[in-house]
Amino acid sequence: MFRLGLYNDANVYNMADYDDGKSEHFEEGKDPYDNGSNGSGNGSGNGGGNKGKGDKGGKNLPGLLLTLAIALLLTFLVKMVATSYQKGDMKQIKYSEFIKMLDNEEVESVKLTSSKVTIIPKEKSGQLNKVTYYTVFPPDYNIVDRLNDAGVEFEQMPESNWGEILLYVIPFVLFWAFLILMMKNVTKGGGLMGVGKSNAKLYVEKKTGVTFDDVAGQDEAKESLTEMVDFLHNPDKYVKIGAKLPKGALLVGPPGTGKTLLAKAVAGEANVPFFSLSGSSFVEMYVGVGASRVRDLFKQAESMAPCIIFIDEIDAIGKSRASDRAGGGNDEREQTLNQLLAEMDGFDSSKGLVILAATNRPEVLDKALLRPGRFDRRVIVEKPDMKGRVDTLKVHSKGVLMDDSVDFNEIALATAGAVGSDLANMVNEAALNAVKQGRQVVTQKDLLEAVELVIAGKEKKDRILGEKEKSIVAHHEVGHALIMALQKDAEPVQKITIVPRTMGSLGYVMQFPEEEKFMQTEAEMKAELVSLLGGRAAEQIKFDTVTTGASNDIEKATALARSMITMYGMSDKFGLVNLESVENRYLDGRPVLNCSDKTAAKIDAEVMRILDKSYKKALKMLKEHERTLDAIAEYLIREETITGKQFMEIFKEVEQGE
Repeated sequence: MFRLGLYNDANVYNMADYDDGKSEHFEEGKDPYDNGSNGSGNGSGNGGGNKGKGDKGGKNLPGLLLTLAIALLLTFLVKMVATSYQKGDMKQIKYSEFIKMLDNEEVESVKLTSSKVTIIPKEKSGQLNKVTYYTVFPPDYNIVDRLNDAGVEFEQMPESNWGEILLYVIPFVLFWAFLILMMKNVTKGGGLMGVGKSNAKLYVEKKTGVTFDDVAGQDEAKESLTEMVDFLHNPDKYVKIGAKLPKGALLVGPPGTGKTLLAKAVAGEANVPFFSLSGSSFVEMYVGVGASRVRDLFKQAESMAPCIIFIDEIDAIGKSRASDRAGGGNDEREQTLNQLLAEMDGFDSSKGLVILAATNRPEVLDKALLRPGRFDRRVIVEKPDMKGRVDTLKVHSKGVLMDDSVDFNEIALATAGAVGSDLANMVNEAALNAVKQGRQVVTQKDLLEAVELVIAGKEKKDRILGEKEKSIVAHHEVGHALIMALQKDAEPVQKITIVPRTMGSLGYVMQFPEEEKFMQTEAEMKAELVSLLGGRAAEQIKFDTVTTGASNDIEKATALARSMITMYGMSDKFGLVNLESVENRYLDGRPVLNCSDKTAAKIDAEVMRILDKSYKKALKMLKEHERTLDAIAEYLIREETITGKQFMEIFKEVEQGE
């Protein structure tokens, strides 16, 4: 296993731990292993694809009518506001008050109908609001004379209220027409202005541009998916014998392992349309929109069968409904999941419609979603082994000029626990470093530096340590390396450096395993515990004090000791009892205790006992080889970086000289 002993913020660093749940090295949308649906295609997720323009025009008609209705509604509203402003406030007064206004010469003009008199008064200075009066027209035959005597302009108006009636009725009708159109669109799967339509990206024919040749290190996963591809190519031979195409396959694995890439490769190999979208694309603030999008997606897919639907991060909508009940429920997500379950039961797989989904949280998915008949297969997309890493490096080095001396086996051995996205990043960083150094090809040195860059960060050349701090860091790192060299169950040292890095380390020890391992013995784990505490022991011996640099050493050692007790049964006190389980295995792998508080306290006491025993052993070993510790530390202070070969030469020289 590749291991870094980092002084300060990260002392001992397993690449496997670094990779799980952390993909900070990749820019979203640019990594082929990214689990987001980041591709772009020539088709349209809203029903585009190969359909003609005339069909699109027909689909846009409701939208055009809706736009027209909104425009008319706004026009009438503006007109109403303008008319109201022009007319001002309308107030009813008594006819006697109207006669009094005439006598006082307060009336400017009058409009007469058979039943009403509308009075426009003279404007007063400082008046902001214009007020218009009206009164009921009594049988006053002298009205014309009164108006003439007062010198008021007047006119006879026809008795008609149609204008005013239409002014209020038409906006009301338009508003209801708007609601009806909106509801029709929602029920048809379109939603308001297309809110309920599926927004899946469509890749028609070979537009994915990915085949199984572009996916390396996942031979078992590819084998599981090959049958689906063959069924889409040659359905007759399967149908003839009575076999049915699996309705769906769930791709499960850690981030960056290539689940999305595998799904695209299946579509590329099968030469069929490929609908790609994320689980979060179904979820909106409006209840019912997600279910509408699911219906629209399957409707599009069935019209273009045979084809493949790929739903990335399906846990966004497929989370167990039982867990929702505990937290109050989520109506929108539950409706979306129910619709997805119904659609997966309803389509005919013999037509060549296949559903692929990806997740790194299979434990949270609803049981109804995982049962056979929906997702018939679970394809595990694990971190690649050594052969897989070599193949992955070869795939990502296509098009990159490599020196003949490049040995991918050495890089693969150094990167145990790395996923495909990490390896792709390392190859790219190596190429960038080669250009920076003015070389025309990528060398082995560039690749090894890229491994360190991805894990520990860039060198901080502006951080200059004082002589005392430099000596402390050097003795700390040599303490780790010396204990590794003194124990037969420890992995060999490859490099020691006290050059600070951007991820917080002031120095680190790099180990390369001699061969890839898939398990650890108890002796190897105990040796690792002593190695982890070797840095703190070296500080105690040489400076009679300790520093904060061992914080991550202690964190790693504590976690390892606890796992030995609670998960691996390597404690005489607790025996073969499982006291801890792992949640989110493909993400952070957080351990959760399965015991009482009283037992947990006893576990803590046992952890402290194991760590204390390991620390005392580290102190004893370093005191016995203090001369070697000083000699290697002095050389490291002078050179700042030494290789594993140089380390062993000094080690043997001092040890044999004694």
